[in-house]
Amino acid sequence: MLRIIHTADVHLGARHDDLGEQAAAQRECQFAAFRAAVDLALSEKVDLFLIAGDLFDSNVQPRRSVERVAAELARLAESRIRTVIIPGTHDVYDRASIYRAYDLATLAGSNPAEPMVTVLDPDHPSIHLAALDTIVHGRVFATKRAPHSPLLDLASDVVSARAEETPVTWHVGMVHGSIAIPGKTDRDEVVITTEEIAASGLDYLALGHWHSTQSGKAGAVAYAYSGAPEAVALDQDRAGKVLLVELDGHAAERTTTIKEVQVGRTRFDKLEIDAATIASQPALVELLAGKTDPDLVLDVRLVGVRRDDLDLDLDEMEIALAPAFLKVRVRDAAVPALTEGPLPSPDTIAGAFIRDLEARIAVLEAAGSAAEATEQRDALRLGRLLLAGHEVSL
Repeated sequence: MLRIIHTADVHLGARHDDLGEQAAAQRECQFAAFRAAVDLALSEKVDLFLIAGDLFDSNVQPRRSVERVAAELARLAESRIRTVIIPGTHDVYDRASIYRAYDLATLAGSNPAEPMVTVLDPDHPSIHLAALDTIVHGRVFATKRAPHSPLLDLASDVVSARAEETPVTWHVGMVHGSIAIPGKTDRDEVVITTEEIAASGLDYLALGHWHSTQSGKAGAVAYAYSGAPEAVALDQDRAGKVLLVELDGHAAERTTTIKEVQVGRTRFDKLEIDAATIASQPALVELLAGKTDPDLVLDVRLVGVRRDDLDLDLDEMEIALAPAFLKVRVRDAAVPALTEGPLPSPDTIAGAFIRDLEARIAVLEAAGSAAEATEQRDALRLGRLLLAGHEVSL
């Protein structure tokens, strides 16, 4: 059995310009998530620790940040856990690469005689880890945009290795890029296809670049995106995990088990509040402040019908609540009361029309047809304005 921790897209050193004063705290959360991944590898006594690109957010990082990473990798090395890293699209292996500026393996205490830490590069696209009976394949390029798929002709290398007199048991691939989705990933820097994955002959493909955890199978090959171990952007509500992967079996029958493990602290919550229940802006601020959590990204949406006398300043509320959360956003999707004041008699055409339209809006809202309900509200608002004698421009 081969046991692996698979992570990617750690993005250490990310600027987080949208977080203001909380940016530094979020950078520390990202490093804490990376350390938690190392802790998990140690507690699970895995064999291999994979980082599938974008360990760093850019190639410009202070030496102390690189040394902090090296210290974590040294912990793995001391426990005989091997690490393999590939550069990504943020820490690309170009002439300014951070992996050229710093010898991460040496800083972590690894040595060529027994490599415990390996950074694959264009000249070294694979590593044979004899102690694990494993070859890790990770073709990378010296440019951000790949000249071709990193899986091109990989199958021939794997087939050749399996045909040797004493074949290596496990072939693990690493790619930092996107799986081809027509119309969506056409312009991405590195693109592979599920057909290439299926033809690769790999036992497992560790992917990076997409920040949400997801997995699948192409032919007999299991593949997965580990996602970012901590959210890099505040809309990444499926980030925060690493993968514990187990490869088991023999040549005739092999199994791959992939388990998601939470290591990130950032949490996401969406809250809908009926505007009709809000007494005032201070009351709403007090209500939301009761959910105080420095690791929470809170998305608040006001819905329903609000009273005409309810005066809300969304920017002012967000500023007041900012210290209580990692990020808070308040959106007003409520509509003004459209039927304030006396209605025409239901015996009249106008009264019957308004009541009928209100009933339709209620049915559409209950059915979740928000767009149609909005159209009907606009029609009702127009009708009320006309009845009130207002001029309406069309």
